[in-house]
Amino acid sequence: MSLVIRQADTADLPSVLALYAQLDFNNGQVLTEQAAQQIFAEFARYPSYRLFVATDGPVVLGSYALLVMHNLAHGGTPSAVVEDVVVASDQQGRGIGRQLMSHAKDQARVAGCYKLTLSSNRQRQAAHAFYESLGFDQHGLSFVIEP
Repeated sequence: MSLVIRQADTADLPSVLALYAQLDFNNGQVLTEQAAQQIFAEFARYPSYRLFVATDGPVVLGSYALLVMHNLAHGGTPSAVVEDVVVASDQQGRGIGRQLMSHAKDQARVAGCYKLTLSSNRQRQAAHAFYESLGFDQHGLSFVIEP
């Protein structure tokens, strides 16, 4: 496998949506391609919000989104948030997720971030074990409310 991790473009959206449609990721529910294209266009309005894909040739095997946020606290040092980490079900266990997270960590380091965070549903025990194996520590509490 010759894995390449690169910034996604609109041509990648159908493949990314297919990854999101996996039952273990989003219960099979995804945006339409047209809606995804509109939201993807919004990414460009953020100064540091990008979608990355892991490919083997033309095939998208995994993806994640990364937001680098500038802060007034922490001495003005930015922080980074990883979202929507997903690897094709039939490709899990091959090191793709590990390479995606290494890439995210490198992106955060290059951006001068003081931390890289992510959240994971409380029920996803295998994902928690995976993130811990990469050196992520549980830190604080995450709170959610529907606006």
